[in-house]
Amino acid sequence: MGSRSSKLLAGVAIGTTLFVMAPRPAHALFGEAAVVAAVKALQSFTGKAMDSMTNKLKDSLTNNLTDLSNGNSVSSLLSKGFTQLSNYDKAAVAADERIADASNTAMAEFLRRQQDTEIRDQHMMNPEFCTTLDAQQGIIAASKAARTATEAIAIVSDNRGEAGPGSPSYYGKAQGVGASMALHARRYCSEDDVSAGLCSSLSRLPNADQRARSLFGQDTLSADGAVDAANDYATTLIQPVAPAALRGEQLTTTEGREAALRRRAYNGRMSLARYVLNFVTSLEIPSMPLTDAQKAEMTAEGITTADKASWLQAMSLEANRRVSGVQWNAQIQTMPPTSVLRELAIEQAQANYLALQNYRLQLFQTTLQATSVAQHEDQSFGQKLTPLPSPAITSGN
Repeated sequence: MGSRSSKLLAGVAIGTTLFVMAPRPAHALFGEAAVVAAVKALQSFTGKAMDSMTNKLKDSLTNNLTDLSNGNSVSSLLSKGFTQLSNYDKAAVAADERIADASNTAMAEFLRRQQDTEIRDQHMMNPEFCTTLDAQQGIIAASKAARTATEAIAIVSDNRGEAGPGSPSYYGKAQGVGASMALHARRYCSEDDVSAGLCSSLSRLPNADQRARSLFGQDTLSADGAVDAANDYATTLIQPVAPAALRGEQLTTTEGREAALRRRAYNGRMSLARYVLNFVTSLEIPSMPLTDAQKAEMTAEGITTADKASWLQAMSLEANRRVSGVQWNAQIQTMPPTSVLRELAIEQAQANYLALQNYRLQLFQTTLQATSVAQHEDQSFGQKLTPLPSPAITSGN
């Protein structure tokens, strides 16, 4: 229908144009009025035809371009395309969300497992902790045993220094000298002693009662005479022989009472000096079993291993194996940070413990210094003081 209208409209336009443009002959049958009327009629017809064609064209364009009810229109096709693109975008967003959810879930699971691992490592006991705890408990037990040994040695040495009953000097200084020489010949006979006829054969530890290595030569005193040698060296160093005891009427006279005061002061100073050496000796007496780690450290240091050691050697082994011990250094390399902090706390506790022991030694040193000052001033005062006659005192005064 649209094609036929277009053809008709084109024919009418052509005819009208030819008719208007053609020159009118002189014998024309129609007047101007008729021509004008015909032209108007043609224009009216043409305008209606053009309007009809324009409307149809508009409807066709609308139908083909913007009518969404037409499935083949441009708008419908664009709408379908945009809808498809939107669906694609939605699908992409949904896929991204699923990927993000999966990634977040996987990361959360990883972080949870990592946290579980950290918690496990923080609460897992390293074998080094048990080894250290065993050693520290042994050290405390050895400290208690050393204190007991100090008291036991002090009881004997104080009675000897005071020339108490049962001691050699109780009966006189000569008896004390004889007992000391007999002990030396029996335990520590040297070549000179053999040559002088004081003993028959050389002892296993000649002159050990006068050599410092008897006390400081080893961290643990062996049970085959080393403990006695260290104790006898302390006796030789502090008080080789005790003065004879004051007894009977020696204590009742004025001079005797003053001598007794001087003797008590002497006994007090000797007891203090001897107690310090007793304390040092007791720290080297074997009193605690060693752990496998400590025995391994002894082997690494080239020291003959033993089942028991002293407090001093146990502390020395614990310090040395943290400096050069292969096992401890290997353990510290594999420890998590929390375990390393625990090890640092243990070492800090050891440092505090040693600081306390140093404080006790400082108490000894301070007391010795005070005693030395007092003794020096006492002697200085006695030398400067000129004896004065006794004052005359009346009964009224």
